[in-house]
Amino acid sequence: MTNPRSGGGKTARYGLVQRAEDMGAQVWTTSAERDAASLARNAVQQGAQVLGVMGGDGTVSAVAAVAADTGRSLVVVPAGTRNHFARDLGLDLRDPGQALDALVNGEPAQVDLGMLGSRVFVNNVSFGMYADALLEPGYREDKPRAFATVAPDYLKGGQWVEARVDTPRGTVEFPQVVLISNNPYHLATPRWLGRRFSLTTGQLGAIVLKRPAQAPPDLLRHLRHLRDELRQHKRGAGPPDEGIIVWSAPGITLHGDVRHLDAGLDGEAVRLPLPVLCAIRPGALRVLLPKDRPGAPPEHAVRH
Repeated sequence: MTNPRSGGGKTARYGLVQRAEDMGAQVWTTSAERDAASLARNAVQQGAQVLGVMGGDGTVSAVAAVAADTGRSLVVVPAGTRNHFARDLGLDLRDPGQALDALVNGEPAQVDLGMLGSRVFVNNVSFGMYADALLEPGYREDKPRAFATVAPDYLKGGQWVEARVDTPRGTVEFPQVVLISNNPYHLATPRWLGRRFSLTTGQLGAIVLKRPAQAPPDLLRHLRHLRDELRQHKRGAGPPDEGIIVWSAPGITLHGDVRHLDAGLDGEAVRLPLPVLCAIRPGALRVLLPKDRPGAPPEHAVRH
């Protein structure tokens, strides 16, 4: 399955469809009438034992859900803009076609999947500033502008998530940002900030940014302070007076009095009924990986 619009047309630019077909794969292209999940289900009905996906994280997530539910292996080709899941699998983002080697001599690996109710996520589900940016007109064409539009109200404490989150440090009411990830993000070192060194911990990662009691006088200084707090969190939750709480758990729930929350699910805007229940399915997805994975972090970074 390929999404030709992902990554500004990476599929065509790298000739990925032709390369896949030369290796014996049958390729279907998404369209307004045929989404990635329906194409994947159709491929299974026609006898496919391995599913491949070329596109961004939203497309990958849709096909991964079908692969996990039907017991098929998945080959991921990083043809999107960010490719966070492919990156954390160690794939070569500079040459997406290298991932196609997994069709011939792929090494199998079992990885976890995040669950948002019955929906799958391979990266994360977010509430707050990022989710609001996704809803801004023209987000795909100009992401910095979208974030610049919604960020000031959050940083000033004038906008928040209409929910409560139970954390190891107690319940946080109306946080500014909630980020729940399929396995925890690395936060200790700047170079690897936001990477997941493992997709097999059987744990969700959670980051909650509390709403400040009053608007900070210097927003730039506030951002730097939040960045420094994140770097200090190597594991577990920070002291209760800090603005950020970081922890890992097999399940996380958001409660609230409103009917729905806007969220970003693997980079796609969704609206969710409350309560929001997030869980993890350990080892639910079998992926086939190429032997050469230059994107994997060095061993010393993982141990840090």
